[in-house]
Amino acid sequence: MCLGLNYARYAIESNLPVCAFPIIFTKPPDALAGPHDPIIVHHDAQDKLDYEGELCVVIGQDVKNATLYNALDYVLGYAAGNDVTARNFQIPGASGGQYSYCKSFDGFAPIGPAIWSPSVIPDPHALRFRTRVNGKVVQETETSDMIWSVAQVIVHLSRGTTLRKGTVIMMGTPGGVGYSRGVFLKHGDIVAVEIDGLGRIQNEIVFEGNHVA
Repeated sequence: MCLGLNYARYAIESNLPVCAFPIIFTKPPDALAGPHDPIIVHHDAQDKLDYEGELCVVIGQDVKNATLYNALDYVLGYAAGNDVTARNFQIPGASGGQYSYCKSFDGFAPIGPAIWSPSVIPDPHALRFRTRVNGKVVQETETSDMIWSVAQVIVHLSRGTTLRKGTVIMMGTPGGVGYSRGVFLKHGDIVAVEIDGLGRIQNEIVFEGNHVA
């Protein structure tokens, strides 16, 4: 499960209004990748490929109709993640603006490097994180800038719906994505997402056709 426009700065950067409810979309299980796996990019997704550094929340037990008072009790832990996005399928126009499809290619959701218990991370809204491309910082923020808290998101997602154990929730990205500057990922780029207290994931972008098995 993933959130869109959950950081105030990103909403401003995108010139989009904050909605009354969280914007939700999904990624399939095969989008998951390890913290150091190369991201093999299908040729149809290579144009306007983008990064989105994010805080990830992993659900530890099935939950339905959570409340703000107990929502965090269902959290197994937290990790860093990258919501890799093929913007050519997301930008309105010929594609129609496809939130799920543009983010659902195999390997487009690397997370890690571990899942840290809430006992180690008592406040997920007080974490500083940054995204780097080839060593250059392109995103830097604190999770306190999130519009919807972890508890609020779990309440919303579990309303009349069962969130299964093992569900990963990607909490949205801050400002600084490549699309806002017209700069996109290329073959060989190294993308790193680091969240204080959670560690760092680092993945090489490998365009299909340049990949040697």
